[in-house]
Amino acid sequence: MTTPTREEAFELLKKYTKTESLISHALAVEAVMRHFAEKNGEDPEKWGIIGLVHDIDYEMYPEEHCVKAREILEENQWPDEYVRAVISHGWGICSDVKPETLLEKVLYATDELTGLVTTTALVRPSRSVMDMKAKSVKKKWKNKKFAAGVNREVIEKGAGMLGMEIGDLITETIMGMRNVAEEIGLRGNA
Repeated sequence: MTTPTREEAFELLKKYTKTESLISHALAVEAVMRHFAEKNGEDPEKWGIIGLVHDIDYEMYPEEHCVKAREILEENQWPDEYVRAVISHGWGICSDVKPETLLEKVLYATDELTGLVTTTALVRPSRSVMDMKAKSVKKKWKNKKFAAGVNREVIEKGAGMLGMEIGDLITETIMGMRNVAEEIGLRGNA
C-alpha cells in the first residue's frame, strides 16, 4: 500500500473520468475536503485526495458506483483507509459502508451539497460562489424541482452526523469551493 500523491490521484481520475462537469465536481469536492481538514486540524492533502477521487468510477460504471471504485483503488494499491472513505460516501445508495470517521462524514455530507451550491451559483446574476451566502442555497433547497438530482436527504443526514446546522454546512462548503472558483468555472463576475 502506497499513499498516492495528488498528481497520481488526478492522473488516475482522468483515466476514468473525461467529462468536464465531473472533473469540476471532483475538484470542488477536493477543495471542500481540504477546507474542512484545515478547520479540523486534519491532513488536507489526504482529505483532498480522497475528495478528488470519490467518484472515480461514476462516469464509466454508473451502475456499479462504489463497487468499481474499490476495485480501481485496490488495483492501484491505495491504502485501505482511503478506499473505505471513498466507498462510504455512497452509504445507503450504492454502498453499505457507513461513514464513521470525521473525514468520511464530511465527504458524505458535502458531496451532494457541492452540486447544489454549483447549480445555485450558475443561476445567480454573478454566476459565482465568491459573493454567495448560505441563504441563496437554502432558498433553492426548498424548491425540489431545482437541482432535482441532488439528494437533500443525504445532505441532511450528513449534517446530522457532523452535528452541524444545514446553514453552517452550506457556508463552509461555499468557503471551500471559493478556493477553486476559477478552476471550476464559478468565479463569475463577482
